[in-house]
Amino acid sequence: MTIFKLAVRNMLGAGLKTWLNAIVLSFSFVAIIWAQSLFKGMDQEAFRSQTDIAFGGGQYWAAGYDPLDPFTIQDAPRPVTGKLLELAAAGRAAPVLIVQGTIYPNGQIQSVLLKGIDPAQKILTLPTRLLMPQDHEIPALIGTRTATSSGLKKGDAITVRWRDVHGMFDAADVVVAGIFETTVQTVDAGQIWLPLEELRRMAGAPGQATLVTVEKGFTPSVSEAGWVYKNIDFLMRDIRDFIQAKTIGMSIFYVLLMALAMLAIFNTQVLSIWRRRREIGTMIALGMTRSRVIGLFTLEGSMLSLLAVLVGAVYGVPFLASFAVHGWKLSPGQADQIGLALGNTLYPEYSVGLVIGTAILVFAVTTVVSFLPTRRIAKLKPTDAIKGKFT
Repeated sequence: MTIFKLAVRNMLGAGLKTWLNAIVLSFSFVAIIWAQSLFKGMDQEAFRSQTDIAFGGGQYWAAGYDPLDPFTIQDAPRPVTGKLLELAAAGRAAPVLIVQGTIYPNGQIQSVLLKGIDPAQKILTLPTRLLMPQDHEIPALIGTRTATSSGLKKGDAITVRWRDVHGMFDAADVVVAGIFETTVQTVDAGQIWLPLEELRRMAGAPGQATLVTVEKGFTPSVSEAGWVYKNIDFLMRDIRDFIQAKTIGMSIFYVLLMALAMLAIFNTQVLSIWRRRREIGTMIALGMTRSRVIGLFTLEGSMLSLLAVLVGAVYGVPFLASFAVHGWKLSPGQADQIGLALGNTLYPEYSVGLVIGTAILVFAVTTVVSFLPTRRIAKLKPTDAIKGKFT
């Protein structure tokens, strides 16, 4: 306890130097929490958006289907049978049939993906209820991106051409029954949603699907021949790899801030040991062991991290709280350019573990940096120190 009290007195007695070091170190503390919470918030928002409207609890892909290879789409559909058919009948899965097509908006040609889905499904948050058959018309559902690129509005009729599973081309008129807005581009851009049975009839693929999306919390105990299960980790891999890469890139910023703070603490420790060499020699001469003297100076330096946490809380708590409420607003369309399922405002995701982990990191690094200069004390002769010498 005596060492602790002495360390507190010496630290506060250093005056302005102590406060400057604490302020610089607090910048690192607050910046790490801010950046990490922002990336965590991006990951959580992308995860919620994708699972709600696109991935559900995972997907079964028809063998050979690759969403990144358009040449696999034509031959991918296969019959939904067995356990997958039972899941779909029980409302626990939503089969989706994908067919390549072409539309002709305003005299132009535009390639699209025709996606058939059951209007009564509850797995995804798409407003598929708008696809209920109406007056012998084929209803279609499009997103705001497709509506913007094609110039379509609700109630517009558009000619769609496609090739069925036998390689024959056909065409029909569909009516835009609704336009939905989402941050997920994979269910919007260049896509037209149609009633599943209607698209099956059009493509000559009765009972078939390209993929089957299952409900959230699904346990992949079903194994069906010709189908490959893709879990959420696989489906979200590209997005999380992107966020992880950005997190690693931001680590350079953390290192620079920490390096500046540690350099200031290191220099302060060196100067403190030099200025207090007579005090050190006197303490050793009076019976204090060298290890306790080293511990005293190390404790003085490490306590700067605790002071930095308090200083950071003074301005960091209001700043982080305001950031949580207002978020970081992006310019219109910037999220689409990034390619992530994010809104126009990014919100952080704070956690107790993040704050405590950052505090432990800062404390550990500060302690190590504070200890390094004190090793000179082990070689110091008390008589030389009392005379003001430092050998």
